[in-house]
Amino acid sequence: MISIQNVKKVYSSLKGKVVAVDDVSMEINAGEIFGVIGYSGAGKSTLIRMLNGLEIPTAGSVTVADKQVSQIKGQELRKARQEISMIFQHFNLLWSRTVRENIAFPLEIAGIPKNIRLKRVDELIKLVGLEGREDAYPSQLSGGQKQRVGIARALANNPKVLLCDEATSALDPQTTDSILELLVDINKRLGLTIVLITHEMHVIRKICHRVAVMEDGKVVETGKVLEVFKNPQQKITKRFVSQVTEPEETKETIEHLLERYPQGTVIQLGFVGESAEQPLITNLIRNFEVTVNILQGKISQTQNGSYGTLFIHIDGEASETSKAIDFITSQQVGVEVIKHDK
Repeated sequence: MISIQNVKKVYSSLKGKVVAVDDVSMEINAGEIFGVIGYSGAGKSTLIRMLNGLEIPTAGSVTVADKQVSQIKGQELRKARQEISMIFQHFNLLWSRTVRENIAFPLEIAGIPKNIRLKRVDELIKLVGLEGREDAYPSQLSGGQKQRVGIARALANNPKVLLCDEATSALDPQTTDSILELLVDINKRLGLTIVLITHEMHVIRKICHRVAVMEDGKVVETGKVLEVFKNPQQKITKRFVSQVTEPEETKETIEHLLERYPQGTVIQLGFVGESAEQPLITNLIRNFEVTVNILQGKISQTQNGSYGTLFIHIDGEASETSKAIDFITSQQVGVEVIKHDK
């Protein structure tokens, strides 16, 4: 559905040239929810804007739905954009128009007859769960409702691709989850290809099938979300994964335990899929002369399956502790020793 080949974007500034996107290549499949994550300045916003022609690459090519967006202009580009919609962090609604009128706006521009417009708008209002708010103005809506209007408007022309530019960054956590659930529902119902950029790993974890990690204009890591959670390769990816798997209170718990129990070994375990369901701790206690103290655990759901993290403290003779760690590793469980007394 989307092909990005050796794309580079260079801006000129008073201080010289700035490389915003640096030789990025990727393929995004039809019907996929694909996430691009990175901190501010990573180049992700520039990259997503090149998918609908808002930015033209300095080098390389961008093809979306069989149209080379990086080459076309004028009316041809405007026509292509009808298949590539976008929603934004701050909604970008028309404040003088009602919910119904905002959703109808792209249909008016496309010259769709009024009777067809009204029918389509009613369908979209129902799809995004805004029944009863049709005649409200944006100032009368909550943040989540405004974003639902933005999503409905983006879907008006039956696009093949939906681009999401930090679409949940201005929302509280509960509202964010409801919008993400809506995007998943739309993806399944319509077979829509969704590309979203974010700096929050929670968003990637909750709805994406695959993810690309950007840093300094480059894609430094890419893969299925579950695999990236299971085995992050780059330092920046590990930082993002820790947003979900290692809450701040976990670090405090570990620090407290290390002070209270200076002896023994502290281990972080990573479970993926079926490995999260086995009675690992029970087997450790039964088969080895060690004591096991569970510090904290969490299971995160991804579109590809579940991923669990468990922090434990093991105490015992060095030989038994070593055997216990070897046993854990043999069970296809990720093991990272945080502290080890020999």
